Amino acid sequence: MAVHKLLSRIAYNKHCYYISHMSDPIAFAMHDAARLFRSRFDARIKRLRVTGPQWRVLVIVARNPGITQREAAELLEVEPITLSRKVDLLEQAKLIERRAVAGDRRARALHLTDHAAPLVETMRTEAMDLLGEALDGFSDAEQSAFSNYVERFRANLSRRSVMS
Repeated sequence: MAVHKLLSRIAYNKHCYYISHMSDPIAFAMHDAARLFRSRFDARIKRLRVTGPQWRVLVIVARNPGITQREAAELLEVEPITLSRKVDLLEQAKLIERRAVAGDRRARALHLTDHAAPLVETMRTEAMDLLGEALDGFSDAEQSAFSNYVERFRANLSRRSVMS
């Protein structure tokens, strides 16, 4: 009987389980929304022969030309060896190049190649189109408020992780 009561409090969603009596399942919803967005994005860019994780590396390098592999790994929250393997593949595809860093023989700076620019732009357009789909039905004011709320949520967590 106790198991039945517990199971009755668990709500099923196609994409995640959560306890329905929880006062605030927002973290679960945000995680699931991010997972769905990544999954849909990965499906959209599959034809471009670039994976979602590779796209994230390209974005970091596009936003931070000359970033070192160590810095990029920290931003992506992956181990340096994991990033190195991704960069190897992107380098073989002629999308990224490694350059020596003056004053540090071991460090390598990452730069997008000219070949990567149109691909990054296409992927950026795909991301914006998907975001438009995700925000369908939201008014401009709701979109602005939602963006502000998510940014504050992220800033609060970033501040606390830095303080830890």
